[in-house]
Amino acid sequence: MLQKHFNRTPEPLQQCDLSRRTATAYGILICSSTLLAGCSSFSRKPPPPKSSAQFKEDTSVGTEGISIAAVGLVGVPYRYGGNTPKGGFDCSGLIAYVYNNSVGIKLPRTIREMSRTGQSIQNQAPAPGDLVFFNTTGESYSHAGIYVGQGRFVHAPSKGGTVRLDRMSSPYWAARYTEARRIVNAAPQ
Repeated sequence: MLQKHFNRTPEPLQQCDLSRRTATAYGILICSSTLLAGCSSFSRKPPPPKSSAQFKEDTSVGTEGISIAAVGLVGVPYRYGGNTPKGGFDCSGLIAYVYNNSVGIKLPRTIREMSRTGQSIQNQAPAPGDLVFFNTTGESYSHAGIYVGQGRFVHAPSKGGTVRLDRMSSPYWAARYTEARRIVNAAPQ
């Protein structure tokens, strides 16, 4: 190969020297190519996550603060009539506290009154910040929580318990679900 390239027969010393130079040039070329190929992969933008559309119905711009505030109260003790983190919460006290402290909206104090507030979302999927209502005592509106996304809601369910995060699809809650309501103007202005 070298003879064709130089059209003459090199002397042994020259051939050895030429081979080193050729090997060095090839080594530099290979290293440079590898380095550039590696660098080019860093400059490309990563593809968008495949799950971004999966919870599209869970997005309600501006109400994220409601969900965050609700989740932040998980573990606070249940107390009938309670409406503060220090004193504990019942379900309506939890909702009223979260809405008042996260977006400045004063909601009625009882579940029955809350069930007449905002707009029913009919058969739409709830979005973070929506109120979700359940029939736990034979009344359509006897319990409520705050939907926080990805099929979950935060609520203060019972005496002796704590504020907790539950799945809407659990057999108990799915069988007792009444409706979801969206509080109009819940997003901060």
